[in-house]
Amino acid sequence: MNTPALDRRGFLRATALAGALPLLPSLAGTAAAPASAIAAASGAALPAPAAWRLRPFALADVSLSSGLFEDKRALMLDYARGYDVNRLLQVFRVNAGLPTLGAVAPSGWEGLDGEANGNLRGHYTGHFLSMLSQAYASTGEQVFADNISTMIGALVECRQALNRSPSVRSVPGRFGTAVESQRGSYEFAQLPTTVLGGAAELTFAAWVRPSHGAAWARIFDFGNDTTRYMYLAARNQNGLPRFAITTGGAGREQGINANVALPVGEWSHVALTLADTVATLYVNGVVAGRNTAMTLGPAQLGQLRNYWLGQSLYPDPVYAGAFDDVNLWSRALTDAEVAALRTQPASAAPAGRGDLASYDLDEPDGQVLHDFSGRAQHATWLRTWGGPSHPGFLAAYPETQFITLETMTASNYFVVWAPYYTAHKILRGLLDAYLATGDLRALDLAEGMCDWMYSRLSKLPAATLQRMWGIFSSGEYGGIVEAICDLHALTGKAEHVALAKLFDLNRLIDSCAGAQDILDGLHANQHIPILTGLVRLHDETGEDRYLAAARGFWNMVVPARMYSIGGTSTGEFWRVSGRIAGTISDTNAETCCAHNMLKLSRMLFFHEQNPKYMEYYERALFNQVLGSKQDKADAEKPLTTYFIGLTPGHVRDYTPKQGTTCCEGTGMESATKYQDSVFFAAGDGSALYLNLFVASTLRWAAKGVIVEQSTAFPVEQDTRLTISGNATFDLMVRVPAWVGPGFAVAVNGKALKLDAVPRTYLRVARTWRSGDVVTISLPFTVRTEAALDDRSLQSLFYGPVNLAVRDASRSYLSVGLYRNAALSGDLLPSLTPVEGKPLHFTLDGRELAPFHEGTEDPTHVYFRRSEPIVVFGGRDSGVANPVRANGVSLLDELWSGAPYGSKTELLKKLESLTSSWVTDGLLSAGDRSTILATAKCAQFVP
Repeated sequence: MNTPALDRRGFLRATALAGALPLLPSLAGTAAAPASAIAAASGAALPAPAAWRLRPFALADVSLSSGLFEDKRALMLDYARGYDVNRLLQVFRVNAGLPTLGAVAPSGWEGLDGEANGNLRGHYTGHFLSMLSQAYASTGEQVFADNISTMIGALVECRQALNRSPSVRSVPGRFGTAVESQRGSYEFAQLPTTVLGGAAELTFAAWVRPSHGAAWARIFDFGNDTTRYMYLAARNQNGLPRFAITTGGAGREQGINANVALPVGEWSHVALTLADTVATLYVNGVVAGRNTAMTLGPAQLGQLRNYWLGQSLYPDPVYAGAFDDVNLWSRALTDAEVAALRTQPASAAPAGRGDLASYDLDEPDGQVLHDFSGRAQHATWLRTWGGPSHPGFLAAYPETQFITLETMTASNYFVVWAPYYTAHKILRGLLDAYLATGDLRALDLAEGMCDWMYSRLSKLPAATLQRMWGIFSSGEYGGIVEAICDLHALTGKAEHVALAKLFDLNRLIDSCAGAQDILDGLHANQHIPILTGLVRLHDETGEDRYLAAARGFWNMVVPARMYSIGGTSTGEFWRVSGRIAGTISDTNAETCCAHNMLKLSRMLFFHEQNPKYMEYYERALFNQVLGSKQDKADAEKPLTTYFIGLTPGHVRDYTPKQGTTCCEGTGMESATKYQDSVFFAAGDGSALYLNLFVASTLRWAAKGVIVEQSTAFPVEQDTRLTISGNATFDLMVRVPAWVGPGFAVAVNGKALKLDAVPRTYLRVARTWRSGDVVTISLPFTVRTEAALDDRSLQSLFYGPVNLAVRDASRSYLSVGLYRNAALSGDLLPSLTPVEGKPLHFTLDGRELAPFHEGTEDPTHVYFRRSEPIVVFGGRDSGVANPVRANGVSLLDELWSGAPYGSKTELLKKLESLTSSWVTDGLLSAGDRSTILATAKCAQFVP
């Protein structure tokens, strides 16, 4: 990487941070350090908060091995290697008035023409930086570091450009050179208020080359406001030039619509003459429109406040394109004089230079556009949103996005679309880049952004902040508090904690801390990352309300608003607690929500080792997150879902909105950090937590050991840990809630006599020796999970894996599963394995497949459970399965008592159960006898 020379401030920061760089003790005698670990030595360490009882390992410390997760990641890494980062930088460069190197931004939400006026542009760049940083930390591949360096260097240039007055951009012109306003740069020329000099007649002539076809962009606009003005627009609503003049607003305009268009990307000569009652509009020297009934002219407008080239008095797009040879005369040129301007500059034409103003526009740089009329009417090159931005500001759109938010009272994403959300993505990407590569420029950019935010927000009244953060979409700020707290952990600056607290949304904090559920109707992903930030704010301040709010919030989402695959939200919003079946739609389970719920669960687990957090983490990771990534390569898009519809027969869309939404961004990040929660260490180094069963290798430098986890899980139902190195620590093995009978742990082939309880961690205390092998058996069973508000609507699981039915039907399928239920309660005997396709089964002629497979097959995550007849071991009793008023059937009650140690035990339970149903009047004595006889003759799988 090429890092510029540091100034004194940068040098002091570098020396101060030297002590924060991670130490990599020698692993001599165990194994050579991988290239990724060596590469990470150029990065920086984020100190673990003292409040955390557990410590995560760096991505460089845990490498993925061959298997499901590595295969998914490989697809994303290919995309990351090949994508031209200059395309993402284009929006930053044009906003700063810098050359774009010919790059074109992606479409969708990113880009100048993105959804809602491109008001979220720049967010995807932040996600991409985070992805590259994680990819580099995980693999050590230089291509990722090089792309990071390119992006950081460009962002440094952009911030420098934003912090100074704009300078003209010189381009080849119609005669010599010209000046250009790039699309997205918001640049225009301001002429002096004396430019018309009280003229009663007027001719305006210029060469223009539009670079974009936006309607109503102005070639010139002279006026006070939207009541008194005259303008020439390059395109009206029909794509044709229009001149208009008025002293009474738009409804009283007098004007001309031309009969010929100005082609995008081509030079065209336009001229307007005004004299007495006649106005004439010319295109390329030919009359394109004439109005002979004019009553207004420059004299009627009088002295005006604004004389602009390229800018509008209305909220119209700024003209994007080039200007050349702009002239103004105090008389109406003749048709012949205008025609002559088609072939030569005004300075050489019969009309001569404009006597009011004449701009050759040959300036190579600077802000001044020189007037050669002899009247010294020099123009100034400006940005619509002001001169230099405030120090530290960095974005891909104007600072006005942030300023306007401060007075908004309702959402309007066409005006302002979540500027602090976008700032978070950029800030997070910068911090990740610094932590991965040690590039001090990234840290300086991050500090500058936070200093700039503090300078704005600290001056606002508390009531204004509460209003801002409560506005849907426009006030969304993502995980910015978490990022600010991470920066504080690096810098120790008190202003950074103060800044983080300025984002407190008190209504949310107080309600969640007090277990008052107010989530109904709230935008899900606007709020989930707020709580992750609150955990970090607790870490930095010690204030208990923040941690209490995060815990309370988590319990309001899991399981009360959680779909079986781990996702949450419908159409981006939450509904009333416990309503699952009633919210099934094509827009369930926004991928960003799952990504951020994983982060929150992980962070809460650092504080409180409640297995429920990692149970959720596994569910969402192995199902929704893996299933949100399509299993194919693409050079242009990351191919991840936005929503995952849970309606019957839904087909996943892996390229929504052209592939640059928030969910593609979090999808990129998820796929490059799959290993981040496989292992954790106790804060004092006394224990190693095995949370996830993922093929991977941990290099635990502090203990001098390597722990290799070998498994094909979830295809394989066990895992093996091989220890290299000698150390004493407790191995904490998660005993999953889903595990079936037969869970076992063996060390060096000897089974341990330990009481393994599902939903706990099993402690294996030992002084480990190099070569020790731990084998963990994790038997799967097939089970169902019912929706909280409709027990007949169910999902099917095999161990941790959601099995979705592949079927194009758009109605819920009717599925029965008790027919061959095992004595253990396992429903697996009712399914038929598909040969050669692990984790695939058939049932009633339909295929069931793991949800994590990223295909475009229509799927059914939920189905209607139907057990109309009492059946045992495949034997049909012919008796209808009775159902209580609460929806629980006889078979439900019977199998809820599993496991049964023997057929005799099951029959004894069935006898007492059916007797109570007869007593309750729900079953006849004759049907009871038939049921018992059928069960006695049935053959049950253990």
